[in-house]
Amino acid sequence: MNRRVPLGILAIALGAFLTPAAPAVGQTSGKDATQKVTEAVDAIKSYTVDKRNAAVAHAKKLMSDLDPKIKDLEAQVSRDTSAAKADLERQLKELKVTRDKTAKKADELRRASAESWESVKHGFANSYKDLQSAYDKIAARLRK
Repeated sequence: MNRRVPLGILAIALGAFLTPAAPAVGQTSGKDATQKVTEAVDAIKSYTVDKRNAAVAHAKKLMSDLDPKIKDLEAQVSRDTSAAKADLERQLKELKVTRDKTAKKADELRRASAESWESVKHGFANSYKDLQSAYDKIAARLRK
């Protein structure tokens, strides 16, 4: 029994030491966030009209991944007591408008013809990039 305790402590210590440090939830470096957005936009732009269903699914996933983050921002802004709260609320309202426009662009992907495909997918990609940028701007202000 005496031998088990030190081995248990050693196992816990090794586990803690060997486990890589992970960033806090919602905190990624600006470089990482930019890279992820670039990859998402490039992925959408790479779809051909033949892969329309996959592009639509990818776009919906991008949107559904961002929605809970936007809700989290809403909660943070509602709890904010700083003098900047009114400006944050205005930015959040603009973010929601941009989110709705991006959702419409995602829906247009589903209905795009072969002739309009390139234009429509680039429209969604650009709209998503704007949405992510607006989100990042508010998130950065709240982290300060």
